[in-house]
Amino acid sequence: MRFIIQQLLDPQVLTMLFAAVAAGATVLTLAMPMLATDSLNKRMKAVALEREKMRQRERERLAQGSKVSLRQSPRMYMKTVVDKFDLNKWLGQAHARTMLMQAGYRGHAPYVTYLFFRMAMPIVMLIASVFYIFVVLKLDYPPMMKVAMSIGCAYLGLQSPNLYLKNQIQRRQLQIKRAFPDALDLMLICVESGMSVEAAFRKVSEEIGSQSVALAEELTLTTAELSYLPDRRQAYENLAQRTGIEGVRAVCLALQQAERYGTPLGATLRVLAQENRDMRMAEAEKKAAGLPPKLTVPMIVFFLPVLFVVILGPAAIKVMALR
Repeated sequence: MRFIIQQLLDPQVLTMLFAAVAAGATVLTLAMPMLATDSLNKRMKAVALEREKMRQRERERLAQGSKVSLRQSPRMYMKTVVDKFDLNKWLGQAHARTMLMQAGYRGHAPYVTYLFFRMAMPIVMLIASVFYIFVVLKLDYPPMMKVAMSIGCAYLGLQSPNLYLKNQIQRRQLQIKRAFPDALDLMLICVESGMSVEAAFRKVSEEIGSQSVALAEELTLTTAELSYLPDRRQAYENLAQRTGIEGVRAVCLALQQAERYGTPLGATLRVLAQENRDMRMAEAEKKAAGLPPKLTVPMIVFFLPVLFVVILGPAAIKVMALR
């Protein structure tokens, strides 16, 4: 052991040891590319096996009786009520379908659900308000005033589906507005690189999905409509109608003019992208300018009392101690 320790402490031995390690590392580094094997085939085989396993699991799941449908079907009791009372005639309107599309609800199932709740919510609100006003509260108001309050609650229930849809439309439009200038920039790059309008829409829908799912859905639907509709202008009109945003409507109009008159699309998209970016900045500045009036009441209610307590608290404690 003493000999080994002496050898390890010898500078000459340490130099030889480090030189051997360096030589071995050099040889190993030079030999690694020769010893490396291409694992691409192995990875592709592993992916193929995993894909087959997934397909087999899906076949077994379908064989067990689970049904997969891409089209949503309305609930049977809702459809029965809507058909029995013919709500499509009394409550159905084109404006309701437009609102449903702008809120992101497509197909026949959301329309039937809207009609059902448009009839059910007033009845539910009327019964609940009558029970609450006449039984629970027992207010000392005249009966006619209580009836008027119940009717007002029923009217609120009648308007509640529309209020819900308007709220969803505002949230969805805000999400689209924030991502639309970036989508126009991507579309401008795609168009100027030589891609067609359909390919540009498809590429932008793939890239913008991480920022706005709603805008990606709309662009994907427009790509599909450009492929099968006989009139391409109808696809642009449908996009403007589904979004209900002025910036999107202006872009759709520019695309229609480009389709009809053959005008250059690159310069138009550049100008529209800048306008939409300016509109987004103006909206942000408007919200920033509206913060001081909104913060006035919270400052008075919450901050000033605490500030007075912090400033006058020590003085009040000293006065109480002197007494």
